[in-house]
Amino acid sequence: MDVGVQTPSSSTPLSYRSVRCRKGPCSSKQSRLFPRALSTSKNIYRCLEVQRESFVNSNLCRKSVVSGCPFGAFNALSLFSKQPFKRYSLPLGALLTSITQDAPIPSLISDEKVGVLLLNLGGPETLDDVQPFLFNLFADPDIIRLPRLFRFLQKPLAQFISVLRAPKSKEGYASIGGGSPLRQITDAQAEELRKSLCAKGVPANVYVGMRYWHPFTEEAIEQIKRDGITKLVVLPLYPQFSISTSGSSLRLLENIFREDEYLVNMQHTVIPSWYQREGYIKAMADLIEKELRNFDFREKVMIFFSAHGVPLAYVEEAGDPYKAEMEECVDLIMEELEKRRVTNAYTLAYQSRVGPVEWLKPYTDETIMELGQKGVKSLLAVPISFVSEHIETLEEIDVEYKELAVKSGIKEWRRVPALGCEPTFISDLADAVIESLPYVGAMAVSNLEARQSLVPLGSVEELLAAYDSQRRELPPPVTVWEWGWTKSAETWNGRAAMLAVLVLLVLEVTTGEGFLHQWGIFPLIR
Repeated sequence: MDVGVQTPSSSTPLSYRSVRCRKGPCSSKQSRLFPRALSTSKNIYRCLEVQRESFVNSNLCRKSVVSGCPFGAFNALSLFSKQPFKRYSLPLGALLTSITQDAPIPSLISDEKVGVLLLNLGGPETLDDVQPFLFNLFADPDIIRLPRLFRFLQKPLAQFISVLRAPKSKEGYASIGGGSPLRQITDAQAEELRKSLCAKGVPANVYVGMRYWHPFTEEAIEQIKRDGITKLVVLPLYPQFSISTSGSSLRLLENIFREDEYLVNMQHTVIPSWYQREGYIKAMADLIEKELRNFDFREKVMIFFSAHGVPLAYVEEAGDPYKAEMEECVDLIMEELEKRRVTNAYTLAYQSRVGPVEWLKPYTDETIMELGQKGVKSLLAVPISFVSEHIETLEEIDVEYKELAVKSGIKEWRRVPALGCEPTFISDLADAVIESLPYVGAMAVSNLEARQSLVPLGSVEELLAAYDSQRRELPPPVTVWEWGWTKSAETWNGRAAMLAVLVLLVLEVTTGEGFLHQWGIFPLIR
């Protein structure tokens, strides 16, 4: 494996307030973002006119807003595209331009109670929470994907894996103080966001909903209902979209909304990802530039972006946009640094892989060792997919990867802190919320059979189908057998081992006997 070390290009800087087209100018076959109109026929026509003008007047993806027209506009939109509306999928870019000049903020929030729901992963707050937290994580079919035939084993398998992994995970959490600080940090971010919105003239309640631990998303929704919120902006705290992070949270949220009459009729919208936003990019560049000043020879420092990995099959088979968005995000940050005369070499790698299947490459640990072999002596780690400190930054990067770097011959190691409550970042999140308010719409148009979805551009399932069209039957990463000690052989060995584990679990559960019961992992059944 060869580590791709890059230097900032001298190409023309791109505006952060446009969606970059990775394959040249937008064509009719490429994804576009449709501005979401409010629930009136006048606004529907306005939405269509905006889209038509963008087709006629520009060949570039610019001034787009992540939202969608009401379902009533679908047929009219297809007249412009010459294709069925379903072909247009969200590239899940950031909410990039403000159209609040067309609809002043006071008119949007008068007699309305505005709420913002921040979505995040969650983390165990004590060592006793570790095993149940892991169970919740692995019980999510977006995290561990079982074939349809074995789907009934999702929870038993989650129990088995969580019990096996809990001791090692507890050691990690013990090393960072006995629990994850994620909840405290996210609560602080919510409070700072509330203050920033208030300062910008938009009083709003901000809620935190975690996917796998308290406060669960369901708990946040119940509080939203008690507070009588009438306009809701859903904001996942993941800069880049992935099926396993934002996608999983949105699937859950969609299910909650569709089962509740109050939520069905509440006006809402979603900002699926926001890695391109100017404030976020500048905040990341500020932190990197500040940390570079602590090195003796700043210009010789390798900037090392480390992102959380996902299985390669998510990207290659299910179409997860995570890798493309991550690479574009890194490019934008380096372009911003170049404007500040920071021209250090940089690279991107992926951490936190588990299991026998192949994950996104290059891997962080292997990249660190290779950089050491190539003579790199100064390394600045940048946790690019994290906006809060937690186990992956405080233990995996700060302890494990730092030790590996030292063993690999790297003399100077520093890490950029996660964004946390950095003022520029929080202010930009507030701007994203305000910019989304003109496009907040209701889920129900006339009755429950004509529901409009939580996420713009169709239901969550339709949204995710663009990136996860074979979710229920995800193809394996390698489909052709190869003899010998090969990647394919390792993959098949992993599958065989997983099948053996599933068979043993079935026997244990059905007979009540076996080594898991003897070891006390499962209770003895007499």
